[in-house]
Amino acid sequence: MKLNDQVKSNKIPYGMVAILFFGAFVAFLNNTLLNVALPVIMTEFKVNPAQVQWLTTGYMLVNGILIPASAFFIQRFTNRNLFLTAMTLFTIGTLTAALAPTFGVLVAARMIQASGSAMMMPLLMNIMLTLFPIEKRGTAMGFFGLVMITAPALGPTLSGYIVEHYTWRVLFWMVLPFAIIVIIAAALKLRNIMETREVRLDLFSLVLSSIGFGGLLYGFSMAGDKGWGSPHVYITILVGGLALAAFIFRQLSMQAPLLNFRIYKYPMFALSSAIMVVVSISMFSGMLLTPLYVQNVRGISPFHSGLLMLPGAIVMGIMSPVTGKLFDKYGPRVLAISGLFITTVTTFLLSRLEIDSTYSYIMAVYTVRMLGMSMVNMPIMTNGLNQLPQLQNPHGTAMNNTLQQVSGAIGSAFLITIMNKRTESEAASLAGDAMKNASPDMSPADIAAMKADIGQHALLHGINFSYFVCTIIVVIALVMTFFVKRVMPPTSQTQEVGRKDTAASARNGKTATE
Repeated sequence: MKLNDQVKSNKIPYGMVAILFFGAFVAFLNNTLLNVALPVIMTEFKVNPAQVQWLTTGYMLVNGILIPASAFFIQRFTNRNLFLTAMTLFTIGTLTAALAPTFGVLVAARMIQASGSAMMMPLLMNIMLTLFPIEKRGTAMGFFGLVMITAPALGPTLSGYIVEHYTWRVLFWMVLPFAIIVIIAAALKLRNIMETREVRLDLFSLVLSSIGFGGLLYGFSMAGDKGWGSPHVYITILVGGLALAAFIFRQLSMQAPLLNFRIYKYPMFALSSAIMVVVSISMFSGMLLTPLYVQNVRGISPFHSGLLMLPGAIVMGIMSPVTGKLFDKYGPRVLAISGLFITTVTTFLLSRLEIDSTYSYIMAVYTVRMLGMSMVNMPIMTNGLNQLPQLQNPHGTAMNNTLQQVSGAIGSAFLITIMNKRTESEAASLAGDAMKNASPDMSPADIAAMKADIGQHALLHGINFSYFVCTIIVVIALVMTFFVKRVMPPTSQTQEVGRKDTAASARNGKTATE
């Protein structure tokens, strides 16, 4: 298929880009909108915590299954049809969730939503890489980062307010009209600007990918709830790991793989993926550990917990276009080193929280931490994608988004497990000391207060230790950024190698670096 005339003439259709961004914002907002509402839903449908968790786990599983296949969909179908299909599925899921009479229907509705939103990020990233020339790509990806980061970050605050004042169904009813408006606007204005090719879907690869990524996501996400010793966890992770290994081996042996792992021969893309994995672990775990401290140690309400994280979301949103422009001018290394240094210092400060640390102090440190992360994500990701030939961009974006999902789940489960284990050992130690000094005349009320105090201090210790481990993880990413080089646009020779990569394993062709 030929490119649209607008793209040929280098005229960027900003109206179309605005429609795509708004659709992505609506879809991404829904990723975290339901988190604060889970206790209310649990009460209404009379389900236990493990069951209600499926509203987020099921959503994440569908993302984990579909994102690796996004490279095929983006190459095979037009961007207009793909976007309209994704938004229609998301809208159907939203309406079904708003009307859901049972918990099972609500879970199914969330999965339908996810089947639409899963395609949004890789599709939009490919459109940005196609529409914008290399010298403007950082700015474009920065504005995309504004949508990608701000929308899910606003979710908890907005959700907390609505759940406190209205029914949880309003969370879906308020999204629905915006989703419908996006569909109508896209049907009228959206044009095809990306080439399509006759690529074949390897069903066995899709099955292996679904079992592999889905198994790992499910296993690690359930580890914090069921524990690592649960068969649900270790059997699922084992099966997922074996399926993933088989999937990678099959992709490397295929001429036209579902997900092309040969793109890791490009050094800056490989390095950017490694840095993004570490940053994702740090970011996702911080979004879990901070609310735990605020709500469970300090006893602050869910709404004010979400409000505490709002300035960080706003800062990331404001900084994303700014860092995009700075990337175009100075490249990724200075931004990434500065951002990860800020992230390291603020993560360490969060590992030194006290039982009476003030609300404003936590908000300030968390906000500055998000400022640091905003200087890393998009510049590093864009620099890595810049090294890939254009035909490999769908594989690069699919790989990055899949790794973010998997590393976020694995890292969060790992750090939550560390927190739980440290909390248990600290509680046992504090209880032992308390029993030695306890008065035999203590009343039941005094004993209950002592137990609550022990639990509070033990949890604080566990959270602080997890943040300290997270600090070490961020330092690893900081060290890696010193090896980042700014990549130049692929040469015509490299582009030709990229074309040959889709037919056979390429051995020649390197992207110039500064």
